[in-house]
Amino acid sequence: MTTAEPWVPVVKAVILPPLKLWFRWRFEGLERIPRSGPAIVACNHISYLDPLANAYAIVKAGRLPRFLGKADLFRIPVVSSALRGTGQIPVERGSGDPEPMRRMSAALGRGEVVVIYPEGTVTSRTDGLPMEGKTGTVRLSLTTGVPVIPMASWGSQGVWQKSGKGSLRYGRPIWMRIGEPIDLSDRRDESDDRVALKDMTARLMDELSLLAQDLRDRYPSRWAPSRG
Repeated sequence: MTTAEPWVPVVKAVILPPLKLWFRWRFEGLERIPRSGPAIVACNHISYLDPLANAYAIVKAGRLPRFLGKADLFRIPVVSSALRGTGQIPVERGSGDPEPMRRMSAALGRGEVVVIYPEGTVTSRTDGLPMEGKTGTVRLSLTTGVPVIPMASWGSQGVWQKSGKGSLRYGRPIWMRIGEPIDLSDRRDESDDRVALKDMTARLMDELSLLAQDLRDRYPSRWAPSRG
């Protein structure tokens, strides 16, 4: 944490304690998030609760997350202050602005953990599994030489969706599983090849899907979220 991130202790003190207590958490593979040095964590996106859930996982692994978030959130009073005060990075969808990529690269250069949702939005699939991903995550990995760590979550679908808040029933299980890092260093010379970028992105999304499917198949049936 730096002096440019005054909201970090506030968020950890105010938001994390009730989050920890309200849900029943399971984390698998946290040791795959390095204790130091740069890391790119790519997550599936099933709920608006995901940033809080994924941030908790990163903090539990002993690190602080740096998120890429849609610019609209940075225009909301208080929310904007919290996001900017914790050093999060705004992105304007479809703008082609290179600044978010530059800032993420700089964060990795400082040895930080960057968290990205390759889908760009909450999945619209009825089964809750990941949609097609955008190529930005693998481009960042190729540019910086930092492997991509896939992190899948399950259970938060029933809490907060695009249609509004769902059930805030106490004790809902929220499970997360971190997979093996995906090292793309042997393909760095393909960073300008659109076909290759799509192929590498498909590999990442396949891994996220496998992790999410595994969680879904083991998730307690009485808590299984409805997406109707």
